Amino acid sequence: MAPPRNVVKIAVQMRDAIPQLIQLDQAKPLAAVLKEVCDAWSLTHSHRYALQFADGHRRYITENNRGEIKNGSILCLSTAPDLEAEQLLSGLQSTSCEVRREALRHLVLLASDMTFAQEVISRDGLQRLGTIIEDGDDLGEVLALGLRAFLELMEHGVVSWETLSIPFVRKVVCYVNMNLMDASVQPLALRLLESVTLSSPALGQLIKSEVPLDRLLVHLQVMNQQLQTKAMALLTALLQGANHAERKHMLDYLWQRNFRQFIYKNIIHSAAPLGDEMAHHLYVLQALTLGLLEPRMRTPVDPYSQEQRDQLQALRQAAFEPEGESLGTGLSADRRRSLCAREFRKLGFSNSNPAQDLERVPPGLLALDNMLYFSRQAPSAYSRFVLENSSREDKHECPFARSSIQLTLLLCELLHVGEPCSETAQDFSPMFFGQDQSFHELFCVAIQLLNKTWKEMRATQEDFDKVMQVVREQLARTLALKPTSLELFRTKVNALTYGEVLRLRQTERLHQEGTLAPPILELREKLKPELLGLIRQQRLLRLCEGTLFHKISSRRRQDKLWFCCLSPNHKVLQYGDVEESTGVPTPESLPEQLPVADIRALLTGKDCPHVREKGSGKQNKDLYELAFSISYDRGEEEAYLNFIAPSKRDFYLWTDGLSALLGSPMGSEQTRLDLEQLLTMETKLRLLELENVPIPDQPPPVPPPPTNFNFCYDCTIAEP
Repeated sequence: MAPPRNVVKIAVQMRDAIPQLIQLDQAKPLAAVLKEVCDAWSLTHSHRYALQFADGHRRYITENNRGEIKNGSILCLSTAPDLEAEQLLSGLQSTSCEVRREALRHLVLLASDMTFAQEVISRDGLQRLGTIIEDGDDLGEVLALGLRAFLELMEHGVVSWETLSIPFVRKVVCYVNMNLMDASVQPLALRLLESVTLSSPALGQLIKSEVPLDRLLVHLQVMNQQLQTKAMALLTALLQGANHAERKHMLDYLWQRNFRQFIYKNIIHSAAPLGDEMAHHLYVLQALTLGLLEPRMRTPVDPYSQEQRDQLQALRQAAFEPEGESLGTGLSADRRRSLCAREFRKLGFSNSNPAQDLERVPPGLLALDNMLYFSRQAPSAYSRFVLENSSREDKHECPFARSSIQLTLLLCELLHVGEPCSETAQDFSPMFFGQDQSFHELFCVAIQLLNKTWKEMRATQEDFDKVMQVVREQLARTLALKPTSLELFRTKVNALTYGEVLRLRQTERLHQEGTLAPPILELREKLKPELLGLIRQQRLLRLCEGTLFHKISSRRRQDKLWFCCLSPNHKVLQYGDVEESTGVPTPESLPEQLPVADIRALLTGKDCPHVREKGSGKQNKDLYELAFSISYDRGEEEAYLNFIAPSKRDFYLWTDGLSALLGSPMGSEQTRLDLEQLLTMETKLRLLELENVPIPDQPPPVPPPPTNFNFCYDCTIAEP
């Protein structure tokens, strides 16, 4: 007879003892189970012991997580967490340096367990670790272990970072600013300061005043990827915590110190591959730098500003008045005003008063900045653009001002100017760090591209919106290629002519669209089950290969990774934490298992518990799109395994695979695209012999039956 559902068969081991094979009744109190295990080994005082998972991070078994124990689990009997915490904290106060070091090593191993961490924190463990860090008697391994243990305990969120004392923070700042410091200490000190900066504005201001930007630049120039990453993390945290004026001042100073050139040459084009965390911080740095344009983008032109009126006149003069000449010398004031108004219209403004065109926000004053930059940095191209279009027929001229305003708005949308930073995105553009004034330089390329496309399309004023759609597509396709320099961007975008855009559109349309003839639709319907089975098989194989996921907290982006995969027999999900440097682990090395039979449901988006806790701000939109969770039975309770997919494609593959495991339909956008592609290919293969043969919408009519059936053989007549 099968054992009850709440009874699991497990092994319990202890050092220097023969392991026990027991049947664990999940309904029995954990204290009673411990008593039985201790009695079997003749151990008294069972309250001094606790059970731990033998693999993984050796987490303590509690009433809350005992549901994770499955058939075949291996547990070990160890010292109770309260006694273990007491012993280790006593070791920290030992006069022997070796005893303190060994206690810290053991503390680092156990600090990731929530049960143990709470015991340490309740016994003033953070204060004792803080004393070790503040005293700084040993600037080597002991200090590094102390910082690591402190960070692990604080990551649980039991104690707020805002409670840290100013002397403690200043001491950690000293370790960051100190020369000849142990290589293992400074990355941990930088990580601690980053956490403080992101969590406490007051302490963040202290760190900003105590850590010079030059010191962070020194750390970034060290050929130590971990130190570079943590220094960049603190730098972006300080920039995020600064107001607009402070951020502009800090970035101006960094650019003066050739920070952009260093990133471009020594980080982006480094021989070592760029890590995910560094890619995220480069994305944040790009977003914050482009964010400096937001005030100009949201400020309309002031018609009473003399400076802005002079800038508009400078635009007109650069296009129509040769150097050293002035408009309408000897003309009356009315005549000069009339001539100015006519030239502003030739420049592409819709109104005789150009300030009225720039009242729209966005792009506001940013459009005027772009036009001025183009006229000053590329005067010959600017004059050629304006004069060339002035000489065309009115309906065929490309309006420079109107195009510039719309193009500035388009670039702001493509580059997400003014949008909050994502917590997980890594989508930075290497070209941004290869060029000063990258936004304005990009505009100079784009406005010339627009003029080129206008001529290729032989557009008129009525086609303005169509031209902008093509230019948007040209820019978006080229930016998606992530060109490494502005010149490469210019080459690629100019190669993407209007004819090439039409060809790409046609190709994509042929891939996406199938014929609508009823016989073909009927054939596609017959092919669907077989092809869906093929897609299902591919999704399950992808789950068996496994994926590395990032751990995301409600406070900030984490650099910890965990790996999850499906067993080859499709019966168990295997998962566990991994280090970034170790690569993809083998399924046998993963400590945790979740039987597919225990899964209740698949949740996505805002229904996931780990996303609901983060609120509903704009910065969490990307998390909604990449989040999914598995609800499963853990004893009598419902538990969740939460995921944040590294990309949209991984999100589709995993949700499809899990849906297939649960017997649900695969409803992702990726499945629709894959099915459409396979159906199109298979249909074309089936119809190869019918090429150029018209297929009727209706089957040919069946002819009427013959008038007599004498030709039929009568089977009832017996042969002689």
